[in-house]
Amino acid sequence: MITVRLDKNKHLRKRFDCGIAALNSYLCMMANQQSSRDNSRTFVLEDDNNPAYIIGFYTLTMAPIDLSALPSPLQQKHRHARSGGLIARLAVDKRNTHQVYGVWLLIDALKKLLSASEQVAFPVIIVDAKAGAVQFYEKFGFTAFADQTNKLFITVADVRSSLAD
Repeated sequence: MITVRLDKNKHLRKRFDCGIAALNSYLCMMANQQSSRDNSRTFVLEDDNNPAYIIGFYTLTMAPIDLSALPSPLQQKHRHARSGGLIARLAVDKRNTHQVYGVWLLIDALKKLLSASEQVAFPVIIVDAKAGAVQFYEKFGFTAFADQTNKLFITVADVRSSLAD
């Protein structure tokens, strides 16, 4: 499996349905526009039988860090940091939810952000978890910010260590 950048001329975005209207709408109407403006990048996992069908997607960008919402040791260590990598969206089509695609997409997103951090340093990766998804991210080592339970982070160092194993 590999992800590719969303291509509005190839991928059937309107066919995608993860069950969350905001995510479906973003993929259909905003993802390509935000990419063309260099605000974010959306990657899709294509169906092997029909590459126009989207199994799942994620969107990556950067986000400011509220250092005061991080644990004290991280506040001290990264006191000069101002931004982190952001997994802004991650969704799997309802036709594929009983498979491991969500996990695979998360790992792929983390690998891309880890690679980016080698070129442009940032200390944390942030995720805005949609309703019911907090536990999914916590299983992979993400921790909620002190002031927002649906906004989680993991350090780049922890991702690097996990992916090295």
